[in-house]
Amino acid sequence: MTRITQTEANARHVKRSDYQSCTVAFIDCKKPGSHLKQNYSIIGPGVTSSSEQVINLPEAHGFNIGAAAMPTGITNNLHIHFTAEVFMVYDGEYTFRWGSNGENEIVGRPGDVLSVPTWIFRGFTNTGEGEGWVFTTLGGDNTGGVIFHPEILREAADYGLYLSKDNQLIDTSNGDPVPGEDQRMAPMADQDVAKLRSYSPEEMRQRVVAREDRDFRPAFIDAALEGCGAEIAPVIGHGITQNRDHVAKIRNPHGFSMEWLRLGPGQKVSPFALIDKMVVIPRDDGLRISMNDEQDAVVDLGGWDTFSIPADVVRSLENTGDAVIEVLIVVSGDHQKRPQFRGHVIETAFAKGATLDAQGYVAEAHLIPNYGMVAE
Repeated sequence: MTRITQTEANARHVKRSDYQSCTVAFIDCKKPGSHLKQNYSIIGPGVTSSSEQVINLPEAHGFNIGAAAMPTGITNNLHIHFTAEVFMVYDGEYTFRWGSNGENEIVGRPGDVLSVPTWIFRGFTNTGEGEGWVFTTLGGDNTGGVIFHPEILREAADYGLYLSKDNQLIDTSNGDPVPGEDQRMAPMADQDVAKLRSYSPEEMRQRVVAREDRDFRPAFIDAALEGCGAEIAPVIGHGITQNRDHVAKIRNPHGFSMEWLRLGPGQKVSPFALIDKMVVIPRDDGLRISMNDEQDAVVDLGGWDTFSIPADVVRSLENTGDAVIEVLIVVSGDHQKRPQFRGHVIETAFAKGATLDAQGYVAEAHLIPNYGMVAE
């Protein structure tokens, strides 16, 4: 196992107060109705085009974590992504649009998660109260940037803005020279727009896991242990759940998995390790993460904080508050994750009648041949 020091753990804790916005991240930053957007790059650069963007944790994870906030009525205009883009609404109401001209719409509210397919135009508007807040997860370390709708590129030129072919924003009002046509991204031709993928509203709804649709069930081998019994609701792909009845609604490869973890007051997940990098973003205050076998590196997270746990580090999670908390968990890779609970956890669970089958799922111990018991 890999040990982590308290200093190293603190450096991987990005508090909500540490997030730093950039208002010139994209080529539509001067367009009326879009000029008040705030873009955040929390883990990895995301798809920002601005050299002014602050990246809290640049380390490669196999995915990027970012966020967006904007006042009511402000829009993030239509653009295309080449890797997965997932929206996790934490506050407010956002109307997401997609299609060649944004002709389709769906509304996201707190607790909802929406995965938008690659190679279609998408955008979103804050249609709720206040600035709201949307976290985003993007597939891959290198997302390849974005393609903005041709009308946005044409309009941006009226404000002296261009996008270079290496996805850098060029602002002639700041003294940047006007790039030649061979140096800048040209608006997508109509015939190319016509070839883009098409998703109906019914198909897109299958890519939404609304708060009320989440399937929370006991998740781990330690369910019967004192103070345990945490529940998980899968969202995307094969996550860390050990419940064989769990099936994520969104199953196409993203490069990461996503689940909601729910912990009651005082409830915990026993110490386990994971060979993959794992990021947690609690919606509520009260999550404590203790690391190493000695549990001697401890981080207390507030709501909307982001914390990255390195691969092979032993960790336990605990709700130290007096109310139920929900935590979004993102883990790198499309494979089934295999939490490696410590030996004493496996042994205690076995004494209480539970074990893991050969696939790594919880089973009744009396049904499994002795050679089938999975211990770490």
